[in-house]
Amino acid sequence: MVPEDHALRQFFHEVVGECYSEYLRMEDNEIAAYVADLLTDFCSADRLYPIRDAEGRRLRDVGEMLLASDPVNGTAASFNVERRIRKHIGDYALFCTGMYPEAVHKWRENESANLYEMIRTGKESYYIVSQFDLFEYAEEAPLFGRLSENFESCMYGLNYVREELERRLPGRPNPGQKFLM
Repeated sequence: MVPEDHALRQFFHEVVGECYSEYLRMEDNEIAAYVADLLTDFCSADRLYPIRDAEGRRLRDVGEMLLASDPVNGTAASFNVERRIRKHIGDYALFCTGMYPEAVHKWRENESANLYEMIRTGKESYYIVSQFDLFEYAEEAPLFGRLSENFESCMYGLNYVREELERRLPGRPNPGQKFLM
């Protein structure tokens, strides 16, 4: 995990905060911080694909993740495992639809899906996480409710984050930058 004071985490907090505030007029600092932390954490493949099957292979297919999250008909050993996997599915869906929407065309094995289905799955997963609102989850449950309600806005905000990150790539001139000749 990237430390709280790491420059990468601070950079993502700055860019997400600016984009969400400027383009979305979203002043929910808790959502902006959550999304910035999500981007930071997903820089590691271990964090992007943490769910494993019974053989220990990383699950990269959302359909398989959904099956793994089901404590009744799937492989989740408890409702806490369901919550953890559903949280990841929401995060993964938000990341993919916001940062790489052009790549969201096939996300279930042997089944064509579209961006709408990925958005629906992400919203539903965050909603399910928000329903775990007792004991140790009570404090953060409302955040996941807001993430579910504002999924599309958060996704569009990530589109702006992507554009801003591309604009800030080293070697690209800043449009407002003056060059000396």
